[in-house]
Amino acid sequence: MTPQEILAQHGPREAMAYDVVVVGAGPAGLACAIRLKQLAAFEGQEISVVVLEKGSEPGAHILSGAVIDPRAMAELFPDWRTRGAPLNQRVVGDEVLWLGEHKAWRTPDFFVPDCLHNGGNYIVSLGAVTQWLAEQAQALGVEIFPGFAAAEVLFGADGKVLGVATGNLGVGKDGAPHAGFQLGMELHGRYTIFAEGARGHLGRQVIARYRLDSGRDPQSYALGIKELWEIDPAKARPGHVVHTAGWPMDTHTYGGGFLYHLEGNKVTLGFVTGLDYQNPWLSPFEEMQRWKTHPSIRPHIEGGRRIGYGARAITAGGLLSLPKLVFPGGALIGCEAGTLNAARIKGSHAAMKSGMLCAEALYEAVVKQNRRHDELKAYPEAFRASWLWDELNGARNFKQWFKKGNLVGAVMTGIEHWLLPKLGFKTAPWTLHRHEPDHARLKPAAECVQIAYPKPDGVLTFDRLSSVFISNTNHEENQPAHLTLIDAKVPVAINLARYAGPESRYCPAGVYEFVEDHDGSHHPEVSKARLQINAQNCVHCKTCDIKDPTQNIVWVTPEGGGGPNYAGM
Repeated sequence: MTPQEILAQHGPREAMAYDVVVVGAGPAGLACAIRLKQLAAFEGQEISVVVLEKGSEPGAHILSGAVIDPRAMAELFPDWRTRGAPLNQRVVGDEVLWLGEHKAWRTPDFFVPDCLHNGGNYIVSLGAVTQWLAEQAQALGVEIFPGFAAAEVLFGADGKVLGVATGNLGVGKDGAPHAGFQLGMELHGRYTIFAEGARGHLGRQVIARYRLDSGRDPQSYALGIKELWEIDPAKARPGHVVHTAGWPMDTHTYGGGFLYHLEGNKVTLGFVTGLDYQNPWLSPFEEMQRWKTHPSIRPHIEGGRRIGYGARAITAGGLLSLPKLVFPGGALIGCEAGTLNAARIKGSHAAMKSGMLCAEALYEAVVKQNRRHDELKAYPEAFRASWLWDELNGARNFKQWFKKGNLVGAVMTGIEHWLLPKLGFKTAPWTLHRHEPDHARLKPAAECVQIAYPKPDGVLTFDRLSSVFISNTNHEENQPAHLTLIDAKVPVAINLARYAGPESRYCPAGVYEFVEDHDGSHHPEVSKARLQINAQNCVHCKTCDIKDPTQNIVWVTPEGGGGPNYAGM
């Protein structure tokens, strides 16, 4: 049965009305909800706010490095320290390394661009920060529904967004309801705010419907793969930050590593690969594993124990790829819109600030003017006048320069973020544009060099399945696949034939694999390839939805509560 047939047979759905519906309990969505309640409390007003979260709890699906700039946090909660916000480990030292295969060259501190200096910032578990923000939101009266995945945008007859509907529970793989069936519910709002993170399932529909990306550069993404290690106390350097460029990437592939020493003898480290890479033989997961073997990285974690793993796509196109932020009935905030500053390798402060700016426009519209379902024009106007816009404008060319190669990218980053400020320029007097989306960048496999990756040793380097295991990923097996194909023939006929099946390599969770099916007893030697989708492994990184060269894979929401359950990440 289709969802429409289920609704016709079992409906109507229960509906709940709020002033503001927020989709996604990450830093952006929670900051938006908190600011709304703060404004109402200050003026003795009431405003009803609900936040939907597809993870089992706020923070369960959150993944970031993370070094956080506390600027937005301080604006939201000037007393965040006394409130106990989990920003515990202040950065005490930076290293910026350029890696060769066996050597490393440290950039002298004097020549490190301001965007890579982390003085005043904190190394955090963003999951813990998100959980803390959720507690603050609930204390203010925000309703948070964890384990409820927003699966459908509700549109009015006039095309305005009226709210969202959560997915049905208890639907089997055949699409039919079973004994545990529960119809989804509708959440109606005067305004609906989408804060799903990079490549949000509903956000991308809204962007397409209202053509919010018209006239913008194509959005660009990267895949961040992260591990958490517990190390020998003798090796612990709390507050030490390392960023690397160069090896193992080739000169035309964007990528880099990070390694941060947390408190408690823990190290968080990972590797970011631009999803505009061209060689279909490349595996971001394998690149991350071999990056750990470099002589400048290995000593930090050798002898330790890996205790966490995760992966997530990053919206990295910057200001020139930012879509129109508002549409009739709602807005985009945070990484849903693409406010991350790739030059600084930071997005949490930007996500929070965008949510706060949106909240101020919402409060004016709902409480002061009694409006609904129109465009919140005050939000993009406030964004344009904010420090966030200034920050993103200063970094607007960052990803574009790296399209010209890593050496050009590194040199021009130095010029724009180090030299020009010393010469008195606030921003570069030039602007570069991109015209090609990430998925269109792959070259045919026959034109590229195959990459031979070493086998994992199970001590320092690992395989995908053992990694997924420690991400605590789980999905109810008897549910419709949330990784869907527009055309089931395309993976073999095009992706395998032309690109050597890149989905089997770009997925960091082993979801996609090509297997051979024999045609029967008469000719067992004759086989035919097919794509097998192991949806239960999915960590919700969204890479397949972004990088599939034919855009044939569409990620949709599984049942709420499914996916990873990151701990300490």
